[in-house]
Amino acid sequence: MIPARIPEYLAGMVRELRRLPGETEWVEFKGNNSNPDTIGRNISALANGAAINGKTSASAVWGIEDKTNAIVGTTFSPSTVRKGNEPLETWLYSQINPRIEFRFNELDIDGQRVVLLEIEPASHQPVSFGGEEFIRVGGSTRRLKDYPAKQRTLWRVFDQVTFENRVALEQVSDSDTLHKLDYSAYFDLLDVPIPDGHAAILNALENDKLIARCDAGGWNISNLGAILFARNLSHFPQIKRKAIRVIQYSGAGRTKTIREQEGVYGYAVGFPRVVEYIMALVPANEVIERSLRRSVPMFPEIAVRELVANALIHQDFNVTGAGPMIEIFDSRIEITNPGSPLVETDRFVDSPPRSLNETLASMMRRFRFCEERGSGIDKVVELAEKYQLPAPLFESPNGFTRATLFAQKPLREMDRTDRVRACYLHACLRYVTKRPMNNASIRERFGIADKNAAQATRLLNESVESELVIVRNPDVGTRSRTYLPYWAG
Repeated sequence: MIPARIPEYLAGMVRELRRLPGETEWVEFKGNNSNPDTIGRNISALANGAAINGKTSASAVWGIEDKTNAIVGTTFSPSTVRKGNEPLETWLYSQINPRIEFRFNELDIDGQRVVLLEIEPASHQPVSFGGEEFIRVGGSTRRLKDYPAKQRTLWRVFDQVTFENRVALEQVSDSDTLHKLDYSAYFDLLDVPIPDGHAAILNALENDKLIARCDAGGWNISNLGAILFARNLSHFPQIKRKAIRVIQYSGAGRTKTIREQEGVYGYAVGFPRVVEYIMALVPANEVIERSLRRSVPMFPEIAVRELVANALIHQDFNVTGAGPMIEIFDSRIEITNPGSPLVETDRFVDSPPRSLNETLASMMRRFRFCEERGSGIDKVVELAEKYQLPAPLFESPNGFTRATLFAQKPLREMDRTDRVRACYLHACLRYVTKRPMNNASIRERFGIADKNAAQATRLLNESVESELVIVRNPDVGTRSRTYLPYWAG
């Protein structure tokens, strides 16, 4: 998101752009051209050019002569231009893919009217206009497909510049950097003392790529630094929509909201608070142990903690307008993050997790917010079995990833889908721990008495019929058979 800026700041930007020797792949000077198609093609070209050259934004300026860089003024007024029945800006957004942010700014410089268009750079794929991708070549806008070398360069940039390394806020002073980032939390999480002096603190943050020196002076705060250690995510317009949302509902549906809370802090700063807040909202059950009655949360805190951490780590930050969300219902909790998983949901237990955000994932593990690689989901499934809860459900609806934990439910109340899912995940967990699933382990999983072994056999037969589980040794009797998940056969 491109923030609104004061006129003095915008005028300073225009003066800086005028100091360039001429137009570039990410800067264009224009007179009065108000043709919507030309503007759209230029937005595509400039966004792609900014990405190739590692710039944090691209610009088009009306009212600057492109040969002399002199301020000559313009009659172009973006707010009055229409394409068909639509305002210019609305129509441009409908033609640009993927959606990037841009902002028209109208201002007065030295008595002349100037329009500055700020454009967000391409981030994970080339920006197209009207289904075609463009690039600036020699001061002209051309089709990207006609310049395969530039096309290859652009895709290499996308491979190399991850979300974490992009700039969240540029040219920030020493004091503002330390004001916007909770550096004390950074050192607390690493369990090391805070260094003496601002220079030493900034150097430590730079070494972990939370900030980087800006060529124009001061510091660029990286997305990694902001998303983990922001004192207030709203100070970072491009990532503020990635704040964690917690919603509590009454009943099993979403028609009645009890409360809703959106996170303020970066993930590393706010994670313990978020988990504590969730557990305070989670319903509790009363249990009696040794004649003492005590209240036990409906869902194991470690499982909730692990799934929330997973949602933060594995989200697709390129999905705009959406962030991690935790929804609490009377008998379940759903934890959702934007982006489809890189691993099939039915292979979460046995496959090492693959993340789009490896640097973020690595730091979250360093701070001990989640389990070591590959063991988190295993622990969630194991805890569900330990407390004899229904098996967790992992889904990928419409480009999102969702994990659901269910409240305790007797076996007699579980439907076939619940039973088969529990048996399948039990088979996965047993397999990765080098123990086969069998009748005895199923009895333990569901709390079935030994005398009711036939009930466990029926559950196993259901799982085999579903083709999620296979018999490892079909030639032996049913009480002695062992079972595997379908992918282990």
